[in-house]
Formats: sequence, structure tokens, C-alpha cells
Amino acid sequence: MTDSLRVAMIGYGFMGAAHSVGWRQAPRVYDLPLDVEMAVIVGRNQDAVAEAAAHWGWSESATDWREVIARDDIDIVDIVTPGDSHAEIAIAALEAGKHVLCEKPLANTVEEAERMLAAAQRAGERGQRAVVGFTYRRVPAVTFLRDLIAQGVVGNVQQVRAAYRQDWLVDPQMPLAWRLQKEHAGSGALGDIGAHIIDMVQFVTGQAVASVSGTMDTIVTQRPLLGSGSGLSGTAAEGFGEVTVDDVAIFTGRLEGGALASFEATRFATGRKNGLTVEVSGDKGALYFDLEDLNALQFYDRTAPDDRQGFTKILVTEASHPYLSAWWPAGHMLGYEHGFVHQAKDLVEGIAAGTDPHPTFAEGLSVQRVLAAVEQSSANDSIWVRVDAPATR
Repeated sequence: MTDSLRVAMIGYGFMGAAHSVGWRQAPRVYDLPLDVEMAVIVGRNQDAVAEAAAHWGWSESATDWREVIARDDIDIVDIVTPGDSHAEIAIAALEAGKHVLCEKPLANTVEEAERMLAAAQRAGERGQRAVVGFTYRRVPAVTFLRDLIAQGVVGNVQQVRAAYRQDWLVDPQMPLAWRLQKEHAGSGALGDIGAHIIDMVQFVTGQAVASVSGTMDTIVTQRPLLGSGSGLSGTAAEGFGEVTVDDVAIFTGRLEGGALASFEATRFATGRKNGLTVEVSGDKGALYFDLEDLNALQFYDRTAPDDRQGFTKILVTEASHPYLSAWWPAGHMLGYEHGFVHQAKDLVEGIAAGTDPHPTFAEGLSVQRVLAAVEQSSANDSIWVRVDAPATR
């Protein structure tokens, strides 16, 4: 083990920016056991990726990811590309002896995810680590929610409600981006944001989704081709392409402990910009999290006297709360980007300790199996579909 980890990031868009902030800030905020170097960022457009490197603080840029992962001076490969390339890049990086961080969802299909897990298991025998980027786990309030449920504060989990609502596709003139094409994205709202709430429910409850019944729909079936119009409402486009993924997915899940969970993933919730919520109800109490109020939890204590019952707001900013001891004094808020800092921290510490950070590729595969089961259910009149048992790492 060297004293420094050199990172190569494949991709440089929205997630590339977020991951760059994580890699840049983690070694400055936390006393990490190993140094981190932002070595190289990779993209197909030479000028654009060079600009991204200069903007976000990467030492160099490149256009061939295969050449980069073959380099002896690269230790970690961070994958922030569209889902159709996750399997190829991750497996190649693992076979080249690198640690891997791969954005969610792990892959576009269960079969791809299974191959990725197999590669991670082989690499694990050599001491390599592989982790999936379900970053919302690392919002301090979400980690604290998980801890409280594990401590039994809500008692037996009886029902769960989870939703992720956005509205960026309401305008029918929004161009046909890669996220709207199944060959690149795998699925639409289901995989893009539904994967987050599936993982969050499994993470905070400690229970896998065992079976599902769901419905998916595509509300706008054709969109302007990129470059054919401005993409602004009311503008004409010269050409249109087919939307081949879902715009909304609504499904019910049965957790392995018996409780029912409801899930909604939509990019057509007018007025909702990034509305992720999860509520866990038990026989002793309930907990509620809202990403648009991400420094807080709502807690209902059913065991309290009748005259003192009601949801109470817990401000999750104390040094004793998860991840917060290195940040600001109590009451000074964190934001969206901090989850990516915590992600980098957890991966570096896992590499140094020789332990697997979570979520592992096995956990990523478990989410992929739920996504596939929802698609199967929707294609068959919303029948209940059993989710395969999650793999172990």
C-alpha cells in the first residue's frame, strides 16, 4: 500500500462535477489515512474534457479510458458515464487491478450487474474494493435514520412510503437526451431515480425488497432530437426521436420482513425539482426524511404520553451525528455535495483498512434485480413478481 491514491474519473458531466467536488474536498475536511490525487479525467471530446480538468482541478485529461486504466500510476477508477458503459469499464478496471467506484444504477441489466459482481469478487481476493455510488446513503440524516431504526426506536417496521419526484421532463420540447434512450440508460425514471429510493428503503430498514407489483408509463413518447431545436418551450424542432424509457414508475413492494412499501419515481411531478422522501412507520414510532430539508429528520414517538405526542424535528447537525464531526458547528447546514465528500472518505478509508465500503456491487445487484422485477410486472398487467435473493460479497 502506497501513501497516495491516484484517481482517474471516466466521464465529466453533471455527476463528474459532483464527484470532483467529493475527491477535492474529502482529504481537506477529513484526516484520511491515505492521500488522494485527482490524476486524470477522461472524456470523448478532447477540448471539453480538458476544460473540465482545468475547472475542477484534475491534473490532466485524456480521451481513451482503456489507456488510462492500463496505467500503473492509477489506483482508483471512478465511473460516471451513462449506464450502457458501466459493465465494460468496471470489469476492465477491476481486471487491471484498480479499485472501482461506479455510479448508480450499477448496470443496465441484471446480467451485466452479475458479471460486474463476479469481477469484483475476483478482485476482492486480491484486495481491491468496488463500491456503487448511492450517495444519498451518506446524507447524515439518512445514515442517522438507519441507525435509529436499527436501535429499535420505531419498533417493528410495518409500512414504508418512498418517493422521488422531479419535473424536468414536463416540457415536451425538452430534447431527447441519453437518459431517455433505453440503449444508453437501461430505464427511465425507474432506474435513474427509482434506484435511489429502492436502495434507501433497503438501507434504512435493513430489509430487502422481496417482491413487487408495478406500473410504468411514458407520458411524452417523442422529443426533439438534440441540435434540432433550442429545447425551450414553444420552439419548433426539425426532427423528433422516440422516447424508449419510462417517465413514471409506481409500484408496491413487499419487504422480506413482511411490511408493504410504496414507491413512486417520476420526472413529471410538476413543481417538484428534487423531491426525495422516505417515511418508515413502526409499532413504536415513525421517521420521515425529505431531501429538500436534508439536515433534518421528523420523529414520532408513539410511546410518549398522549399529551406530548406529535412529529418532532431533529436537526441532524451535531458533531455526534454521522459524518459531522469534521464539519461545522451545530446548526450550520450541509448540502447536496457533501454526500460525495463522504463517499470519497468511505472509499479511501475502506481501501486503507482492507474492508469493503458499502454499498458493494452485491448491493448494487440487489437493486438491479428489483428494477428488473418492476419492469417485468409492468409488462404483465402489474402481476406480483418475486425478486431474486440478493447476492453476497
